[in-house]
Amino acid sequence: GMRLARDRGELLKGYDTARAEAAAAFNNDAIYLEKFVEAPRHIEIQLFGDNFGNIVHFGERECSLQRRHQKLIEESPSAVVDDRLRAEMGRVAVLGAAAVNYRNAGTMEFLLDASGNFYFMEMNTR
Repeated sequence: GMRLARDRGELLKGYDTARAEAAAAFNNDAIYLEKFVEAPRHIEIQLFGDNFGNIVHFGERECSLQRRHQKLIEESPSAVVDDRLRAEMGRVAVLGAAAVNYRNAGTMEFLLDASGNFYFMEMNTR
């Protein structure tokens, strides 16, 4: 199961509890930790890589309005992404795709926090 820890004490307690649950359920007590992003925005960068090593991005889509983890509305450009952040997110998406020699259309997904920090979530390939 998942645990949210907002301080060291909660982390230590949740860590032990999660390991015990994992061991009981899966006969393996391995767990991993993720950063919790409070009230994130879901931002996607559409990109395309060709057979010559060129990769371009087509800006961002705001996909935060969801119901049951399904997008209801996609908005582009996002009202919360300024030109500087748009360029940086696009640059990072292109670098990520280039690192795996990506060739096709795809979408790099990020979580954006209230301070303008963004975190890679996943890449949907086509």
